[in-house]
Amino acid sequence: MAGNGLPPLGRVKLSDLVPSEGLPSESYKLSVTTLSQSLVQYSAAIIQFSSSDGALLRSGLDSARLYFHQRSSFPAPDMIHTSDSREWCKTSGYYMDPQLWQETYDYRPGLTPIEPNNTMEIPPGGLPDIFCLLGKTARDILDAISFYLNLRSSPFTEILDNVPLRNSEISSSVLSVCCHARPSFQGAQHHNLTAHEEGQLVMYPDHEHQVDKSLISLVKSDKPGLHIRDLHGRWVLVDVDLGPQEVIVYPGLALYQATAGYVNPALLRTEFNSMQGSMYGRCSVAFKLMPKSMTSLNCSEMRAAGHGVEAQFQLPIPVDDFMQRSHPTDQLFNRHNFQSFSFPTAQDGSMKPLMKRRKNNSRCKPLPPSKRLRLEAQRVLKERVQDIADKKGIKLRFCNLKECENHIHALDSPCANIRMEIGWPPGVPFVHPHDLPNKAKISFLEAYVPGATHDMELSFTDPGQGSQHTSSCN
Repeated sequence: MAGNGLPPLGRVKLSDLVPSEGLPSESYKLSVTTLSQSLVQYSAAIIQFSSSDGALLRSGLDSARLYFHQRSSFPAPDMIHTSDSREWCKTSGYYMDPQLWQETYDYRPGLTPIEPNNTMEIPPGGLPDIFCLLGKTARDILDAISFYLNLRSSPFTEILDNVPLRNSEISSSVLSVCCHARPSFQGAQHHNLTAHEEGQLVMYPDHEHQVDKSLISLVKSDKPGLHIRDLHGRWVLVDVDLGPQEVIVYPGLALYQATAGYVNPALLRTEFNSMQGSMYGRCSVAFKLMPKSMTSLNCSEMRAAGHGVEAQFQLPIPVDDFMQRSHPTDQLFNRHNFQSFSFPTAQDGSMKPLMKRRKNNSRCKPLPPSKRLRLEAQRVLKERVQDIADKKGIKLRFCNLKECENHIHALDSPCANIRMEIGWPPGVPFVHPHDLPNKAKISFLEAYVPGATHDMELSFTDPGQGSQHTSSCN
C-alpha cells in the first residue's frame, strides 16, 4: 500500500494483545490503539504470530493445497452449494460454490463430516490445532476492541461458545479451508472472467462485494487477492505484503450489530491474478468467530458504558434470524457517522498513535475537579436510570444538551418524559446537569465525594442558561 501513497495497515503482535490482571501495560494500550486505528481506516489489521504459530499456519496451507489438488475435477452434484442454501451453523466437510469458483472444507468441532457414500472423509491436516490457535486469537482481539470501547472485560461471553465445548455441543465458530480458481476445477463457465493483454486472469464474484456475518474473522492465504474497502471508499489489497507469520483480521456484521454500529464491518472482494502459472489456485485458511444460534444480539453493554444507541439497534435480534436475513450493504451503514470510534491522524498522514503528542499539547489541560465530578456524577446517574428502565422493560432514548436547549422549561422534554415513565422520585438528580436546580446537583456531588464542592458554586449554571455549559453535558 505504500506504493499507492496510503499509510500501511496497523501491525500488532499477538503477544501484546493478550490481556493480563491488574493495570494495562503500555504495550497493551499501544497495541489496542494501533489495532483500533487500523480498523477505523481500513476495517482490517495485521496480526503477527510467533514463529511456531506461523509454522502451524503455513503447514495448514500446504496441507490444503494437497487436499484440493487430489479432489476430483467434476465434484458430485450434491457437493454443490451456494452461500444461501446451507444452514449457517451446521456446515461441515467439503462443498463448492460454482458462482464464486470456490471450494471449501469446513471444520466445525462437534460435527463429523460424512461423504455421500457414508464413508468418513479425511480432512486437511492440522485443523484442530489451527482452530484452537485462531479461536483464542479472535477472542483476544474482541477483548481488545471491548477495552477501547470502555466496555467491561469479556462482554460478549454470553453469546460465544463454551470453552471447551460441553457434551453434545456443536461449535458455532468455524474454520474454513478454501481454494479459489483451481485450474483443474471444471466450472469456469459459471463465472465472470476477464483476460488482460499480458495474460493475467482477474476474477471478481458476481456480486460486487461481500460481508461476513461473523464477529471477528482471521484469514491467512498463500497468494494476495483480498480487497477491503477503506474509510474513503477505496478498495485496498490488504494481504499484498503479508509476512510468513502474519494474518489479516477484520470485523463482521455481528460485531457491527452488537456494538450499535460503532465498529463497521469489512466490505470484501477477492481478485485472482496470474492464475495461469499456478496448479493449485489460491488457498486460504479463514476462522470466523460466530455467536451462538440460540442467543440474541443486543446493545446492553454499549448502553452500560454510556454509548448512544440509535433506534435501529434498540431491540435485541435473535442470532438465528440475524444470520438468515439479508443485509443490503448500501443501506446498512454510513462510515462517517460514528465519530466516537475514530482517531486523528498525524500531519504526515500516518496512523501512528498520537499519545506522545497529546502529552506535549499545551491545549490538552486536565479537567478541573468540579467538571470531573460532574461528568462522573452524570455517568453514575445514567447507569442507575438505565438499570431501572431495563428491569421495567422500558426502552430509553436519552436527550443531549442541544435537544434540551429549546425546551428546558417545557413539559414534553425527553428527560421529563423518561422521569414520568419510570417513576423517578421528584427532587432526585437525573441524567443531565440542566435538569435540576444547582442545590440539588451540589447535594448529590457532596454525597458522592464529601468535601469536594467548595469550588462548584460558580461552575454550575442555572437551568435557563443551558447553552453556557455545553462541555458539562457532552
